[in-house]
Amino acid sequence: MKGLLVPEWSGHVHCTLGFVLPPWPGPWAASPVAFAIPHPATCRATSRGHFPSPPPPPRMSGRTSCSGQRGRTGAVSNRGLGSEPGSAAEAAGGCGELKRCGMARACLQAVKYLMFAFNLLFWLGGCGVLGVGIWLAATQGSFATLSSSFPSLSAANLLIVTGTFVMAIGFVGCLGAIKENKCLLLTFFLLLLLVFLLEATIAILFFAYTDKIDRYAQRDLKKGLHLYGTQGNVGLTNAWSIIQTDFRCCGVSNYTDWFEVYNATRVPDSCCLEFSESCGLHAPGTWWKAPCYETVKVWLQENLLAVGVFGLCTALVQILGLTFAMTMYCQVVKADTYCA
Repeated sequence: MKGLLVPEWSGHVHCTLGFVLPPWPGPWAASPVAFAIPHPATCRATSRGHFPSPPPPPRMSGRTSCSGQRGRTGAVSNRGLGSEPGSAAEAAGGCGELKRCGMARACLQAVKYLMFAFNLLFWLGGCGVLGVGIWLAATQGSFATLSSSFPSLSAANLLIVTGTFVMAIGFVGCLGAIKENKCLLLTFFLLLLLVFLLEATIAILFFAYTDKIDRYAQRDLKKGLHLYGTQGNVGLTNAWSIIQTDFRCCGVSNYTDWFEVYNATRVPDSCCLEFSESCGLHAPGTWWKAPCYETVKVWLQENLLAVGVFGLCTALVQILGLTFAMTMYCQVVKADTYCA
């Protein structure tokens, strides 16, 4: 006996299976007999005669946890693999997102504490520079004020301004690292970049116009000699006395520079080979003959390696700060993207 399955349709729903028996051979042959058998899975008649589709199998959540739930996830996937091929892909996508989020947060925490430690040291360095500047201003007045054109350009004032600025930048960096604030991190990066570019510009201009700077500096220092020993210029007086005594020199370009200041053949007592009261009125043979400008310039050239190392270390610290700031900024953005 051979049978043929014939699907029958009601509306748009596959609801029955037809089974047709072929005619028997012989004289009692009759027409083929067809049987209609309801499909057990789908033929559920309603009052209107429609046959609705079976409900879809349960769908897995895309946010399934990737740790400690492997067995449960696999069980759900096996139940739905035949009818819901997207469930496993959704679960894998959710697991990938959680892993990326965890990695981003771990990197962010590492960079966060490194940047906080760096900026804490940066801030403490600014506090030290500010303290030295305040001490110089309180004890030495306008110490190392040699320029008559820029009387406020003293060592104490420079240290106070530098220390305050470094403290402010370090504070912004520390706060941005702790709060993981993108605005503060970007502000820290821009401020530090501005300082770095300003320093680089000054260094380039200095080496490009060395001769002009030399002539201008000597001219300005000679003007400043006329303020030596006058009221309100204690810092300039102390600076010239210390320089001439320590470097064993006299005047800017020659000891005769002081003759124009005193309108006499006289130099300050700090120019004397053997210091004594009013020794500057003695004969020129008892004075230092070396010019102070050239002597200090030679000393700087001899210690150029130390000056270069100091400048290089300063630049490296700033570049390291820029790198930390931008790296943490990118990690914050990445963490916000993956963990949203």
